[in-house]
Amino acid sequence: MAMRNFYKEIKGLKVKELPGYLKPMFSVSYAKNAFQRGLDNYHAKYIETSSIDPLYHVCFGGMALSYLLALPEERRHLEHLQHAREHGGH
Repeated sequence: MAMRNFYKEIKGLKVKELPGYLKPMFSVSYAKNAFQRGLDNYHAKYIETSSIDPLYHVCFGGMALSYLLALPEERRHLEHLQHAREHGGH
């Protein structure tokens, strides 16, 4: 949805106008404001409504993070097993 709105906004601009339009979006203050708006929207949508969804977000986010952090070790382990099978070990 945000990409669609962004596209609608820049669709009418000329190429020369585009850098001037995009430059303020790459400032620290713009990023802080965008992050704060996102937190405010999340709070209004989930926290204020006493929804159980934030608990799901924490659980599934923790699972995904755990998987991603363990992935390099698992890949090394699987490569070691494959190498051992090729050379008669294990």
